[in-house]
Amino acid sequence: MAQRINYMQQSPEFVKALMGLSNAENESSIEQKTRDLVHIRASQVNGCAFCLDMHVKEAKIHGESELRLYHLAIWRESTLFSPRERAALAWTESLTKLPEHGVPDELYELVRGQLSEKELSDLTFSVMAINAWNRISIAFTAVPGSADAAYGLTKAGLS
Repeated sequence: MAQRINYMQQSPEFVKALMGLSNAENESSIEQKTRDLVHIRASQVNGCAFCLDMHVKEAKIHGESELRLYHLAIWRESTLFSPRERAALAWTESLTKLPEHGVPDELYELVRGQLSEKELSDLTFSVMAINAWNRISIAFTAVPGSADAAYGLTKAGLS
């Protein structure tokens, strides 16, 4: 399936703003490995092939283990994730799926037990950013792997 339109060309001001949000994650209080897991899990939930492909490669470059990447789809049953990572993944799924009556208080309390106010706020912006990228990549059928060279992802060795 070919990409439908070049959204970067058509709406450069919006892409620039969204890139700014994504680049701000580099200053996040949430560590890179957790952000990688969040990006991958949201992309799995949303069915975004382009973003899933990209973020798995980034995680590999950042030193994530293959087994944890394989287990991410079953993180609730896996013993490979810390309580902090599990809280971040639960928060990610809730914000990605948005329950009809909002985020349950018990989930909020669970996450607050693992993350500071600043970390929870930063995590929420990370989830917002990946969901935005997922939606635009799905809408315009971005082709997985098509930007590997431009983003330096070939060094992941997963092409």
